[in-house]
Order: sequence, then C-alpha cells, then structure tokens
Amino acid sequence: MIKKTFYITILSASSLLLVLSFFHYHADLPLKELKARYTYSDSHFVEVQDMHVHYRRSGAGVPLLLIHGTGSSLHTWEGWTEELKEDFEIVSLDLPAFGLTGPHPKSNYSIPAYVDFLNEFVEAIGLDTFYLAGNSLGGFIAWEYALAHPDKARKLILVCSAGWPRQQALPLALRLGRTPVVKDIMKHVTPRPMFEKTLREVYFDDSKITDELVDRYFELFLHQGNRQAYIDRIAQPQEADPKRLAQLDIPVLIQWGVHDPWIPVSDAYLFLDVLPNARLIPYDNAAHVPMEEIPEQTAADARGFLLE
Repeated sequence: MIKKTFYITILSASSLLLVLSFFHYHADLPLKELKARYTYSDSHFVEVQDMHVHYRRSGAGVPLLLIHGTGSSLHTWEGWTEELKEDFEIVSLDLPAFGLTGPHPKSNYSIPAYVDFLNEFVEAIGLDTFYLAGNSLGGFIAWEYALAHPDKARKLILVCSAGWPRQQALPLALRLGRTPVVKDIMKHVTPRPMFEKTLREVYFDDSKITDELVDRYFELFLHQGNRQAYIDRIAQPQEADPKRLAQLDIPVLIQWGVHDPWIPVSDAYLFLDVLPNARLIPYDNAAHVPMEEIPEQTAADARGFLLE
C-alpha cells in the first residue's frame, strides 16, 4: 500500500510538472525587444565589470542614486524620478542579475560584490558625492556602501531595507528559487501568475496592480540569463552585521510600509535604534515597495529630508 501511494505521488507530481511546462514554458526574450519596450528617452548603457549596465539619468542638481530590490529594476523608481527631477539629478540603474543589465559574468552576487560593483559604476559615470537611497536588497547594498565609502554618500534613505537577520520564513518566490528540482524548472517554466501573486504581496492596494505592471516584471525576468542569475543570487549567503551602522554618522531617513509582509516594520525600529542620526516615517497605506506604490507621498518626504 505504501509503495502504491509513493508511485501515485510521483505520477501526480510528474503530471503537474508536465501541465506547468505546457502552459508556462517561456523562452528567453531577445534583449533588442526588451530594450525597445523598457528603455526611456534618458536611458544609457555603460560598461562596468564586462556588463552593459542599464541606467537612467534625469534632471539636475545634487545627484540622488536609487537602488532597486530583488526581482525588480530601475523602473521601480519611475515615480520618484518624475517627482524629484526638478530638484535633483536622479540616477537609477539595473543591478547585475536584473532588468536590462542581466547576469554578472562571474555570477558573484554577494553584498560585498554589489558594493564593489556600485563603486565602479559611480566612477564610470562620473559621480563624486551624492545622496543614496535603496529599497529591500537595494537598501542593504546602500547602507553597506555608505559604511564602505563614507566620503561619497552624503545622506541615506532606506526604504523597507534588508539586512537584519530574518525572523520569519522567506517569501514564496525566494523559497522556490532555493528548492532543489524546482529551481532548475524555474529556468524554463515561469508562470506569469506567479508575478501577479508576488505583486499582490508587496503592494498594499491591489487596485494599483495593472497588467502593464505585471508584464514588465515578468518580461524583464525573461531577459537571457536573468532566471539563472536570480537562482544564483538567492543561493548566496547575505550575512551582515547591521549593528555596524552605529558608526554611520550621516543623516538617514527610514521609510517603511506598515503592511510589509516580506520585511516586517519591526526591522525599521531596529535600524532606528542603531543609527545615530536617523528618523522613521511609517506608511499605513503601503507594503514592501512604498516608493513605487505611493511615489508622490514618499518622494515628498524624501525631498524634505534631502533639502533640509
């Protein structure tokens, strides 16, 4: 009986994989096609560490460098770019493993590797000192960068930043990328509904999730090499010691969606406690990506902080 149940389970799993493969197999999308859809009139590409890095540069003033999170791209800062480009020079970029930049040739996605990459990027485009903001993984990279290069980051904004040891289960999208067999299937079988589900997690107001938004996240994930890069990145340890932030004496603004299911708002207070010169603004109308979900409100608070 046990043997029969085992075979039935195997057959059921195999059938499910066949169904998923039939309906959700997707080939890589050509970079030329993705560039046509997802570059801006002020998009640029620069060679850094043997990658053609996609970035956007808008406006004039003191530079504000914006760093996106896992599975995202520079497009997550579109609202901030429009809101703030009259006051600052807004620079956003697609990190290695994401967007139109794509995978790193050495598949190194550790936080120190991202910090080194970011420093080479700012030098390549001629940034000297600047304001710095990051969301989620981008926040983690941003505060590590500010610690490593205190002469370059003038002020720092952390938006639902990663970096504290996790006290809860990883989001489903990250767990799948670490699951044997499943992670290999993900390189070819990529259900679009998974992206809609993820967006419903990171947004508080589901009415703001459009087909266009889902398509953008989904299609950029299909850039050649991005699926493997996603798996490689989340497989690498992201250990840190955020208590080192007690050494960071630049002004810091912490912005957090109260309804964030990925990184709880309790982490915001951990950052607030350890940073010597920080303030916190919680948003009860946002979740994990408040700069994308409520850009006018969060950008206005960012402007006030940066200009004071």
